[in-house]
Amino acid sequence: MGSADELVDIVDEHDRVVRVATRREMRVGRLRHRTVFVVVTSSSGDVLVHRRADHKDVWPGRWDLAAGGVLASGETYDDGAVRELAEELGIEDVALERLGAGTYEDADVAEIAVVYRVRWDGRVRFADGEVSEAHWMTLEKIQRGAAGSLDFVPDSVALVLPLL
Repeated sequence: MGSADELVDIVDEHDRVVRVATRREMRVGRLRHRTVFVVVTSSSGDVLVHRRADHKDVWPGRWDLAAGGVLASGETYDDGAVRELAEELGIEDVALERLGAGTYEDADVAEIAVVYRVRWDGRVRFADGEVSEAHWMTLEKIQRGAAGSLDFVPDSVALVLPLL
């Protein structure tokens, strides 16, 4: 089954499941769904930012502040965060710290999200091909980049950056 055929929970504004749809249906209809974000910070406080692969179904090639993505139908936020972190960055067996939750909507997406942080000083590997490159950046540089020079995805800027 391709990613477009994966099943996702469509939720109302209170995060209650109202139906199940394919990822394709969710994207085409801009249906509200659940997502997770996992910010990776080093022991010195730098943040691992990454560029999304050019084949991503939303915001391809743009920079992101966190690993993460759409939850599968029935998947918990915690389980989704663990899965996404392992799939995108090859990071496993780390403690997740829940930073907060929120909603985000624009012309491309409608989502309810939970944001996590992990501390990591090890190597990363782009296990599933969704990430094309990654770099450690200071929070100050990220804040300057989000304001102009780097093309960050808007949901990370809105939901993750205020929690750092």
